Amino acid sequence: MPDFDRKNIRLPAGNYRGRKIYFVTLCFQNRRPIGSNPRIARWIIGQLRKHAANCEFFIHAYCVMPDHVHILAAAASESSNLIKFVEAFKQETAVRFERKMHRRLWQLKCYDRILRQGDLLDRVAWYIWTNPVRKGLCEKPTDYPFIGSFTSMGARLLKCAATAEWTPPWKSAALKTAALQPNLSGSPAQASQS
Repeated sequence: MPDFDRKNIRLPAGNYRGRKIYFVTLCFQNRRPIGSNPRIARWIIGQLRKHAANCEFFIHAYCVMPDHVHILAAAASESSNLIKFVEAFKQETAVRFERKMHRRLWQLKCYDRILRQGDLLDRVAWYIWTNPVRKGLCEKPTDYPFIGSFTSMGARLLKCAATAEWTPPWKSAALKTAALQPNLSGSPAQASQS
């Protein structure tokens, strides 16, 4: 396997403390389809609920996909710390999984976004919940057994119709770049959204 230089994509630690809202993606080791096992997916959801409560986070939306997990997490207090929450969740689940399955559960890093005022929570939640639909795993989000919320706000949203789409900034930037790239005919490529 090639040796890659890993770039630190983390902001300074102080940015992850206090009352903020985060969009987090955790990938399974080598993007293996570990989350396609219903027993493991349910266990991960249970562990997420436990660690969110212990670390003072509200989970407004989650989705366990075959090869990754999305979370919309809101800090419940000024002492809430996303880094400690994610580390505690990943560490405990990784140790228990490795002890039983004799292989690694998580990739080393995670992807996170501290949501800004322009990021509407309902759109981010629906982005998470419609991921199985975009990937062809079901026809509508509520058909997928491993989505949900641990808050009354998220539960109410999930009962409503999906809102306008949200695209993570790193995907929208990639789509814009792809649209500007000339294709073989010399005209800008048509960006497809998935």
